[in-house]
This record gives sequence, structure tokens and C-alpha cells, in this order.
Amino acid sequence: MQGRTWGLRLLLLLGLGLGSQEALPPPCESQIYCHGELLRQVQMARLYQDDKQFVDMPLSSAPDQVLRHFHELAQAYNLSIPRQELQVFVQEHFWAVGQELQPWTPEDWRDSPQFLQKILDPKLRAWAGQLHQLWKKLGKKVKPEVFSHPEQFSLIYSRHPFIVPGGRFVEFYYCRYGHVPNGARVYYLQRSQPPLLTLMMDRYVAHTNDTTFLRDHIETLASELDFWTKNRSISVSAGGKSYSLNRYEVPYGGPRPESYSKDAELAATLPEGNRDTLLAKLKAGAESGWDFSSRWLVGGPNPSSLSSIRTSKLVPVDLNAFLCQAEGLMSNFYSRLGNDSEAAKYRNLRAERMAALKDVLWDEDKGAWFDYDLENEKKNLEFYPSNFAPLWAGCFSDPDDVDKALKYLEDSRILTYQYGIPTSLQKTGQQWDFPNAWAPLQDLVIRGLAKSPSAKAQEVAFQLAQNWIRTNFDVYSKKSAMYEKYDVSNGGQPGGGGEYEVQEEFSWTNGVVLMLLDRYGDQLSSGAQTTFLAPHCLAAALLLSLLPQ
Repeated sequence: MQGRTWGLRLLLLLGLGLGSQEALPPPCESQIYCHGELLRQVQMARLYQDDKQFVDMPLSSAPDQVLRHFHELAQAYNLSIPRQELQVFVQEHFWAVGQELQPWTPEDWRDSPQFLQKILDPKLRAWAGQLHQLWKKLGKKVKPEVFSHPEQFSLIYSRHPFIVPGGRFVEFYYCRYGHVPNGARVYYLQRSQPPLLTLMMDRYVAHTNDTTFLRDHIETLASELDFWTKNRSISVSAGGKSYSLNRYEVPYGGPRPESYSKDAELAATLPEGNRDTLLAKLKAGAESGWDFSSRWLVGGPNPSSLSSIRTSKLVPVDLNAFLCQAEGLMSNFYSRLGNDSEAAKYRNLRAERMAALKDVLWDEDKGAWFDYDLENEKKNLEFYPSNFAPLWAGCFSDPDDVDKALKYLEDSRILTYQYGIPTSLQKTGQQWDFPNAWAPLQDLVIRGLAKSPSAKAQEVAFQLAQNWIRTNFDVYSKKSAMYEKYDVSNGGQPGGGGEYEVQEEFSWTNGVVLMLLDRYGDQLSSGAQTTFLAPHCLAAALLLSLLPQ
């Protein structure tokens, strides 16, 4: 207890290097992984290129003992420990990242899955086989020490094995902890993930027909949606009506532990009274998955600076499309389980959200959905692939919306990008902006269009899939690696920008590529682009389709 008491006293005296005591609570109680003077000194000393490395390192002894030794070291140096001494301290009291994990190969992994035979291009088939091998490398299992001594780890224990994303992300994602936290680390607990757990259940049940598993866990799915209703809802007025929609919001203070030094430096540029608000909005941006993007900066005093971030002031299209889809799936689940009253409840919730998507987020002139700025009471009319999320989620009622969205793609000149759909058209230096392209956003647009009965939409979906496959294949051919994001501005190459170096391996990139190869394997080519519909021809076709018949 001595170390804990001293740590609290020192925190009160020194704060977090940002001013006085926090008004908002820290992201967790740990004075090593979430807040406190030890975390502050180590992260501000920049012992590692990436702040996440330190907060992912397990303790070699009990937290109180580590804090007591840190207290003694701090006293010896009048509370200002030299960098070299901090390095020695960390080496003596922490283990290297990943020591709490062991390799795991999925039991159902097969060396030559059937879908490979559907890929006609021999180069793409060989490449897909190499990507399939990566699942063994990315498979992990938590060691039993994390269960017996959880206080010594930032990793949250799971008895089930899992696939990690790769690179710096060596934890599992989409676990249940009262809600779905941003990741399986104690410092992520107060941030959620975009609500896709219900969709995961739908895919599992469709594959296995395991109704018993659905029945056993239907309340878990309901509790996730309840989390968003209770903690992330906002009322929006449009056309004389009031609608309940959702936003990203994380009302917790202090710098993000995994990006501590960057957050602390940014907060120090603002008046003391504005710092907690900034830090909370940075966490909300991380909760969105788009950390960071011009999406969350637009409308601020300096839209090119993260100090203008306003995540919780915006109602995101994709978040509300995900929830609309989840509400529809929950209605289907309860009908399947024979619970008509709950099925009707979620059917009504979906109908209400569909109306809100149309009345608040849809723009008839542009032909797409857009984030809504709560403060300025207007839509953000910039291009983002998330503008197409309702197509992907099946949350629109007018069939003509597909053709209008296609025309919007053309008007935005997105189809002129041959190497992938850019994340935005704004070049801010943030990783979720131009010129980067991300696999999940390609999937959002491609499958959104491919679901349509429109031949034109399906042709564009295939063209976009071909572009993305070729970019990934060409980069892999040169680098022997898959990346979390790609630069689509100049021939296709690994992406950049943001808070850390571009990461390799990478689970969602591999997954989207394999999904596209499975879907279009009999058509995709590893060679040069030759047969796609030219953008101006596509525009003409779309315009003709919009004329009265």
C-alpha cells in the first residue's frame, strides 16, 4: 500500500504534466498502465519509438513492489529521474512485449483449403496460399500466468485462443467485458469498438446453424446494443422531428497510455481548462477506429491540427449504419428463437434508425449519406468511404439510392484512383486520410455495391476489387509482406502518416484479400489493367440510368 499511497500523493502534486488534478477519471485504476508518475516519466522520456511498447510490457513482480522501487528511485533524483536510470529501471522490472503469449494454430486450419481451387490466375492462387499460411503466425494463446497474476499484465486474460492483427497489435480484439472494449488491454477498457459483434454472430450462425449458441448468447448481444443506447446516444432534430442517433464519446481523462507522449505534448499547447476535453475527444477518435482523420477535425478552428479534434460533436454515418444492421439482425435472431416481442422491438428500432439515416444523414443533391455536425447543425459533405456504409449494411429503402451513390462516386472522381479507394481526399498527414487506403473501407464500398441487383453496381464493385487485389499483390511481390494500409497516390505502396510506422502482416488486409479472391477468383487477374469500364463511360451509363424510363 505504501507505493500506492505515494503514487497518489505524487499524482496530486505533479498531475500528469498537464496542469492540475484531472476532472475526468483515468481509463483504469492501474498506476502503471493507465495513469500515474511512473507512466508519465517513462513515456515522456521516450524510451521507445512507440509508446505502446511500454504499456504492453508485463511486470516482472507485483505492482506495489514496482511502485515502491520507483518511489525510491524518484526520491534519489529529486523526482526527476535521468533517462538512462529509467531505462535500467524498466529493464529490471518489466518483461519484453509478447512474453505473455504463446503460438497457436487454429484447429480447423487446413494446408490447402478448397477456395484456393476457385482462383484461376496461378500467380494469385499461389499468393493466396502464402497468405493462408499467415494465420498460423498470427494465432496466439494467453499463458496461464496472466490468469493467476492479472495485476502484472496490461493484457486481459482469455482462455480462448485468437488471431492478432499483427505488427504492434499483439492483443486480441472483440472480447466481452461488460461491453466490447477497444482491445484486450486494461488501458482500452473505457473505449468501445464499432458495434459489429451482432454481425459476427450472424456470420457464425449462417456457417454452423448453431442455434443453441445463439440462444445462449443472445443477451450478450443485447447488452452491447444497450451500451450504445445508454452511453453513446444523442438526440438530433431534422424537419421538425427528433431522432435518436449515436456518436463516439469517451468521457475519461488523461493521455491515451499507448500514445502518452503525443497526447501530452498536444494537450500542453492548449489552455489548461481545455485539455481534458481534448484528451477525451482523442479517445473518442480512437474508439471510432479512424484514429485519426479529417472526419473528426472538420469544423474546428484549425482543421489541419489534431488540437481541433471534435469527434463527439459529429454523428457518424458508419456507426449508425452498423447499429441499424445490428438491430435488424437482432430482430431476425429473436424471431428465430420464437421471441416475437423482442423481435418486434428491434424491428421498430431499425425502422426508426432507417428514418433517421434518410432524414438526417442522406443528401439528395449529392446522392450519399454524410456525417452530421451537431454543433454547426449541418452535414460534412467531404468524401469518405464511410458515406457508403448504409449500402453495405442494407439500411436504405429506395432502390434508386444505389445508382445515386454510383454517380456520387464518379462525381467525386474516386473511380480515377487505380490502386484503391482513398480514405478521404484531404491530405492532413493523418493515417485515415489521403493518400492512404484501408482494407475494411474497400470492403465497405465493394460489398455495398455488389449486393445490389444493378449490373452497373456489380461491375464497379468488381473493378474496385480488381484494383485492390492488384495493389496488394504488387506490393507483396516487391516486399514479401502485407500491410495495414496502402498509399494509392503513386503506383500503390505501403501507407504512412499518423502516430506510428506502417504495420506488417496484417489480419484485416489478409482477410479482405482472401474474401475478394474467394468471391471473384474466377475473374481476377494479376496482370495489367485492360478491360475495365473507363470512368467517363461509366458516368454516361449512370446518367442514362437516372433518366425517366
